[in-house]
Amino acid sequence: MTALDLVIRARRVVSTAGEVARVVGVRDGRIVAVEPYDSALWSERADRVDLADDEVLLPGLVDSHVHVNDPGRTEWEGFTTATRAAAAGGITTIIDMPLNSIPPTCDISALEVKRKTAQTQAYVDVGFWGGAIPGNVSQLQPLHEAGVFGFKCFLLHSGVDEFPPLDPAQLELAMREISSFDGLLIVHAEDAHRIDTAPAAHGGSYLGFLRSRPREAEYAAVADVIGLAALTGCRVHILHVSSADVLPLLAEARHDGVRITAETCPHYLTFTAEEIPDGATQYKCCPPIREAENRELLWEGLRDGVIDLVVSDHSPSTVDLKCLDTGDFDAAWGGIASLQLGLSAVWTQARERGFDLVDVARWMCQAPAAQAAMPHKGRIEPGYDADFCVFAPDEAFLVNAAALHHKNALTPYDGRPLAGVVRSTWLRGEPIDIEAGPRGRLLNRGGQG
Repeated sequence: MTALDLVIRARRVVSTAGEVARVVGVRDGRIVAVEPYDSALWSERADRVDLADDEVLLPGLVDSHVHVNDPGRTEWEGFTTATRAAAAGGITTIIDMPLNSIPPTCDISALEVKRKTAQTQAYVDVGFWGGAIPGNVSQLQPLHEAGVFGFKCFLLHSGVDEFPPLDPAQLELAMREISSFDGLLIVHAEDAHRIDTAPAAHGGSYLGFLRSRPREAEYAAVADVIGLAALTGCRVHILHVSSADVLPLLAEARHDGVRITAETCPHYLTFTAEEIPDGATQYKCCPPIREAENRELLWEGLRDGVIDLVVSDHSPSTVDLKCLDTGDFDAAWGGIASLQLGLSAVWTQARERGFDLVDVARWMCQAPAAQAAMPHKGRIEPGYDADFCVFAPDEAFLVNAAALHHKNALTPYDGRPLAGVVRSTWLRGEPIDIEAGPRGRLLNRGGQG
């Protein structure tokens, strides 16, 4: 065997064989060997890392739902702060959403601006989603050929005027176009009419806010997307599932051959509506955090495989936009800042329900990489990038928002105890050192940029 650059040995490696003792060999940033713990590979001349007995070697996490907001709203977040937070949370790859940056990533020129902005700031690898908005159908295939991982759309107001929603006719048009080149449409699935006719949210009542984003809005939107996917043959993905009511729809659609996947987020798996105090607008997100019974059904959706992956939907803002001074849920920005905490938040809840780290890695490493067509990410096996998260699953910590790396020190996890500490994160065979500067790469669909 040609000389290796790095050998990592651990008694707990999450690989395709499960959680097992292994030695991992790395050359030129790629995994070239995964062998038994007592393999002679450990005697190779290379940098050697022997993990402690309380540490687990996980694949680097892939977070395919991140709002970096850069350029244009860099006071909310930016590539430097977002990718530092990602690295601190064990994430080695993010895919940036086409909003809330200005311009949104809805044509080639905007994609070029986004890439230029991220190029020198990224501490982890970064890819980009394109946007599907009214009037840009002609831009979808050029964006696909330029390497975006798919196209995001809204079915109701997105929260920012420069990224308008698609009406039913526009949605079908976009899906037919995307289907023609076998692209992927990812959908914020809430029905505009049902939201518009629901009781308005006023003031600090969380229950009032919850009623303003009813379950039936999510159900109706998912049903509409499934119907059009069946009609057009378009591959679709449902973003941030918050209502377990849609799970039977998703299961039936797959049984019928519709090419559909779905995700949920750490906050829907952690928090419950019953525990959110009135006026606590740091918990506001859309769709909203729902009741405890619903949370347990989402966990069952993961157990059954109806929900494929768990990603952050990191959607930060400046502190003033959260309206903490008034506690007004109607006026506050809807988004959860949690990029650095997703692995620990999910693990804290997962282990209480009998899941293991193999499950967590499937949801947060393997499935997001597969869904976004990243052929070298999300697994510890030969041929994959040597992206690793060294995780101490039994070590606990108390979240301190001020110590997190994302730009604005606000998160609903502040003060919450979590299990599992990320001790180091490795990108292509080298530990990420925040003090040493960024060395992440820009990625295209299907391969490296």
